[in-house]
Amino acid sequence: MADMSASRTPAPTNRYLERLALETQDRDERRKLLVGDLDQHDMASLHATLGGHSEEYSDDSDPAASSVGRRLALAYAEPPLAPPEVLSTDASGITRLRTSLPIKRTPLAPEQWSTNPIVNTGRRLKNWANRGWSRRRKREYHSPAAWRWVATRRRWILLVLIFGQSIIAANQMRTVLPSQGQQWLEITILSLFVLLFAWVSAGFWTALMGFFQLLRGNDRYAIDSEVGDDPIHAEARTALLVPICNEDVARVFAGVRATLESLRSTGNDQHFDIFILSDTFDADIAIQESYAWLAMCRDLEAFGQVFYRRRQRRVKRKSGNLDDFCRRWGALYRYMLVLDADSVMSGKCLTRLVQMMEVHSKAGIIQTAPRASGRLNLYARMQQFATRVYGPLFTAGLHFWQLGESHYWGHNAIIRLAPFMRHCMLAPLPGKGSMSGEILSHDFVEAALMRSAGWGVWIAYRLEGSYEEMPPNLLDELNRDRRWCHGNLMNFRLFFSKGIHPVHRAVFLTGLMSYLSAPLWCLFLVLSTALLAVHTFGTPNYFPEPGMLFPVWPQWNPTLAVGLFGVTALLLFLPKFLSVLLVWINGSRQFGGPLKVLASMVLESLFSMLLAPVRMLFHTRFVLASVMGWEVQWRSPSRENSDTTWGDGIRNHWSQTLIGAVWAAGVYVLEPTFLWWLSPIVVSLMVSIPVSVLSSRVSLGRLSFQKRLFRIPEETQPPRVLRRMVKLLSQMNAGMAAPSFAQVVVDPVPNALATALGASRHSDAEPVRRRRDERVSRAVRMGPAAMSQLERLDFLDDPVMMSQLHYHVWNDSNAHQSWFGYGLPGRDSKHLPTFK
Repeated sequence: MADMSASRTPAPTNRYLERLALETQDRDERRKLLVGDLDQHDMASLHATLGGHSEEYSDDSDPAASSVGRRLALAYAEPPLAPPEVLSTDASGITRLRTSLPIKRTPLAPEQWSTNPIVNTGRRLKNWANRGWSRRRKREYHSPAAWRWVATRRRWILLVLIFGQSIIAANQMRTVLPSQGQQWLEITILSLFVLLFAWVSAGFWTALMGFFQLLRGNDRYAIDSEVGDDPIHAEARTALLVPICNEDVARVFAGVRATLESLRSTGNDQHFDIFILSDTFDADIAIQESYAWLAMCRDLEAFGQVFYRRRQRRVKRKSGNLDDFCRRWGALYRYMLVLDADSVMSGKCLTRLVQMMEVHSKAGIIQTAPRASGRLNLYARMQQFATRVYGPLFTAGLHFWQLGESHYWGHNAIIRLAPFMRHCMLAPLPGKGSMSGEILSHDFVEAALMRSAGWGVWIAYRLEGSYEEMPPNLLDELNRDRRWCHGNLMNFRLFFSKGIHPVHRAVFLTGLMSYLSAPLWCLFLVLSTALLAVHTFGTPNYFPEPGMLFPVWPQWNPTLAVGLFGVTALLLFLPKFLSVLLVWINGSRQFGGPLKVLASMVLESLFSMLLAPVRMLFHTRFVLASVMGWEVQWRSPSRENSDTTWGDGIRNHWSQTLIGAVWAAGVYVLEPTFLWWLSPIVVSLMVSIPVSVLSSRVSLGRLSFQKRLFRIPEETQPPRVLRRMVKLLSQMNAGMAAPSFAQVVVDPVPNALATALGASRHSDAEPVRRRRDERVSRAVRMGPAAMSQLERLDFLDDPVMMSQLHYHVWNDSNAHQSWFGYGLPGRDSKHLPTFK
């Protein structure tokens, strides 16, 4: 009976041909595979016959490699898989699908950092003694560009406004304190107040000047003021770089494809190439990326214009990915334009950026002001509204004060490649501990190095057509802030580094204060509570100075405190009202109407007040974690409209709720009336769980949209490029079905495609061959579940190992059964998605 059962089991070669036939496009070819007389006495002969070799042909080391081209031709007959210049063979005769350009390597070497202020001061004194060096530096930094003199005058005015306003507020605060700021505790509180008030004041004056700039509308120093619509020179080639790492593949490629289609509609696409630069370390996601790239190239006939590279040596994260591009292909392009995984840009915007660079030959970086859109959660819609309504004021204000020494935010910006490659390679920070090593927030540092080399860094704040997405909920935003906090704290080590322009030293300081202000505010509140306890339980010292004839009576001045609180609130909320006023002036229909935009502003402000104490505690924890050296998890942000569950809300916010309740109880015991002043803080903390959970709801976001709240023009009348991206994303989510790693190993066509895509084509040296044999043998016996992600990636990268694993899984009777455990693929599973 056993022999009869075995005789009925199809031979491996028959099963292999059946599976290959399922994935064959032409009906006649499918019939030949099923009923033809191919040599099937063993798997080696079958692959040799499929590859067009004689029956005696046999490659003992890699029999399946000979049939890779034939398997792909059967599956992709009409149209062919790729043009002949893309689908070819390597030196060993193995079919190869080229995903990137031939390398034109450029040697790059970063300059080591000098962060010791004492050493740098000594070097400056030595250089000042050398008058020739001084004259050279003077010519570089004091060129007759008018905007530099204007920017210098403006910044001095800004400093006078900030410090003058802070001194007045500090004197007012001193009169509020019981002992007029003469005790050590009050001196500490007063010092913290001055720092925090100056930080608020800087934001106020930035927004105020942005309001006047936008209201006037005529900015002679804007980077686009002298740019016409001249044709782009043929040599002005631009590379669009999309660095990704374990991202939502459908979202990434929907955005890239929408951007490319918009670029083609302008007729200028011949000046641009697109590079998908992957650091993905999940094998299944890597497979999805290669399939999505191939689908886009086939659908849009974009071979030779859209390229894909996945790094095997992932160092320095995103900045390392950009460095890798610069070394390999930077010499082929004049500009590069960096996009994030969630970025979308219109072809008109891309063209305009290149035209700006061509006109302004000393511009090194031009940063656009991306507009947030695309989210449905209530939280994200409020953030989109805030950035769309208030953001232009702050961006225009930054431009007013900084001009050509501005910010670079790491994406949606165009960069001149030659100076970037020469001056902006990043060496690790010296030393040990959490504040050393690879630079995490690379964008501010690259802008500083570009300006130090004499190139301008500009914000094109009036340019439209640049878009990004916001985190869908509070927890995802805080996860992003955790990374940014660590990066900004590390960057402050460069504050005293040699050669950094004073404006970018200020940028490092503002980056630090963006997160350090949270623990300073927290400390200010804690010390204020401690002062209340001392005033309640302590014995007053009526004669603080010896020999005094008359006592000093400690007293609170609530009236003055109310006035000071009102001034601070004015600095915080006046920019928001001015933003709404500007919307009213320019037309509020696309924002929901004049009353709706005002109501949205009020609701968003109340919501921001609720979240401010929660962010304060989280950012305080982030700062402490960075200083203490706790590990940072660099996970890709969510690209979905995901809700926060009640479980996640409780796990992440229970400590804030407890702190708020204990704090409120303690203050009530000390002085019940003081609780009214502290109630915005403690109440916000106590309701953090429901606020975080409910604000993440997509249903509430849709309801607010129906009520015309938090509307933005990108929702009311979406631009064409965003509409196309949404349509493509819907189609890709419905139709894209890339195989798993196990399917890539077993199925004939996915395996042939993976073998052709393999980039690590090493020589056939004996140590390499032996190592391959050991790894293939282990994988065959242990099955896919026993392989780590790094091992799977090694097989995807090496075409020889992938081909050998495919052969031995089919031919070895001891192969682990889980290789075939996923079941047979469907009839159309081989087809790549096509979105017309």
